[in-house]
Amino acid sequence: MVQTKYGKLEGIDRGWYTEYLGVPYAKAPVGERRWKTPEEPDVYEGVYEAKAFATKSVQREGSTPPWDKDFYDDPNFIPAVSEDCLYLNIWAPKNAENCPVAFWIHGGAFMGGNCSEKEFSGIEYARRGVVFVSIQYRLGLFGFLAHPWLTEEAGVSGNYGILDQIAALKWVYENIAAFGGDPSRITVFGQSAGAMSTQTLITSPLTGNMIARAILQSGGSYGEGLHRDMPMSEQESYGEIFTEILGVKNLAELRAKTTEEINAAQGPFMEKVFPMAKGLFLIPVIDGKVLTEGYYDAIDHGTIKNIPYMLGSTKDDIMVTPEMKTPEDHPLHRGSIAFSHKLEELGWDPAYVYYFSRNLPGDEQGAWHSAELWYMFGTQNRCWRPWEAKDYVLSANMLDYWTNFMKSGNPNGEGLAEWKVCSGEEAAYMEFDA
Repeated sequence: MVQTKYGKLEGIDRGWYTEYLGVPYAKAPVGERRWKTPEEPDVYEGVYEAKAFATKSVQREGSTPPWDKDFYDDPNFIPAVSEDCLYLNIWAPKNAENCPVAFWIHGGAFMGGNCSEKEFSGIEYARRGVVFVSIQYRLGLFGFLAHPWLTEEAGVSGNYGILDQIAALKWVYENIAAFGGDPSRITVFGQSAGAMSTQTLITSPLTGNMIARAILQSGGSYGEGLHRDMPMSEQESYGEIFTEILGVKNLAELRAKTTEEINAAQGPFMEKVFPMAKGLFLIPVIDGKVLTEGYYDAIDHGTIKNIPYMLGSTKDDIMVTPEMKTPEDHPLHRGSIAFSHKLEELGWDPAYVYYFSRNLPGDEQGAWHSAELWYMFGTQNRCWRPWEAKDYVLSANMLDYWTNFMKSGNPNGEGLAEWKVCSGEEAAYMEFDA
C-alpha cells in the first residue's frame, strides 16, 4: 500500500516486485468534460484497489497483419472500451528507492491501441531496477477533434490526447517517489504514435522540467518521418466535416451524442477525410499552447529539451519500400541520424541511434513496424513465434541498453557491445540482430 497525493493505493504483491494497475490520473473525460483539458482526479475514499487493468480509449476494433496475430489474438489482453480511460499502471521493484522511471506511451496511429496489450509489461524493467509506468490517453475523435465551436469555448481545440499524456506525466512527477521512483529521472518513451507523442512532449513548453531523457522508436525524426505540422485551422476544417456527418448544429448537440454514435461515425469520417489529408490527420496540432511551433522548427531553434536522446527504426518499417536496399535508404533511419546531427549543430550531445534488423521467426514479415517491442519488453513467452535462444539473448541485451540509458543517459554497460553516439560523418548506429 502506498500513499499518494490523492489517497492510499493498494497494488498486487508479486514477491520481488509490485503491480499497481488501473490507477486514475485524471477525472473521467465524459459528459461536459468530453473534449476538454483533463482535470485532476478526486481524492480516493478509503483505499483504492489498483489490481486490474482499466478500460481502454474508445476506438474501432480490429487490426491487420502482422499486428493482429501478434498483439491482438488473446482476449485476455483486450479490455473493454470506454471514454473513462485515463488510467496508468506501475511496476515497481520491491523496496525501491530513488529508481529511474520509465514512462511508456503506446502507439496505434493516435487511433487505436492500449497500454495493457500482451506485448507490454514492466516486469523486466523492475527486474533491472527501474520503476515502469504505462499510460492510457484519449484516441481518435475523442482525443484529437478540433472544431471552431470548441475553439470558441476554450480558446484552442484538439490535442486532448496529448494533454492527457501531460496530465499523466505530472501525476507521475508528483507521486512516483511513493513507489520508489526518482522524479528527476523520468525517461519518456514510445513507439510509432508513442514516439510521435514523445517528440511532442519534448517540444511542448507545458512539460517543463519533468522529462530527463527520451527514447523515440519508429516515429522520432528530423526532416523526414511520420511527423507533419498540423495547423489548428486544418484540423478544425476536418472537425466541421465530422459534425456534418453527425448532423449536429451546435456544441451542446455534439456533446449530447452517445459514445457509440461518435465511434460509429469515425468510419465514414475517415473515408471522407483521408484522401484529402493524405496521411495521419487526427494528430497533435500547433495550437499555441501544447505546441507553439512545428517539430523541425523547434529543433532548429533549440527549443526542444536539451536532454539525452535515443532513437531508431526497424528494417521493414513504415515508409520502407522494396526498392530501399540499405538502412541509409530508409526515411525513418535517415530522419533519426538527421535528428542526432541537428543536436550536434546546436552544440548539444548527439543521440544514440539504433536500427533493428532481426527478421522475426515464424513468417516472412521481416523486421516490421513494432517488431522490436517483443524484445525490449522481454515478453516473447506470450507470443506464438518459434523463438530461438539468440532471440532471448538479443532481448536481454536490448533491455539492458534501454534501462542503462534510463539510469544514466548512456546505454552502455558491462558485458554489452559498445554503442557509439551518432556523431559527425561516421554517423555510427547500433544494429540489433540476433
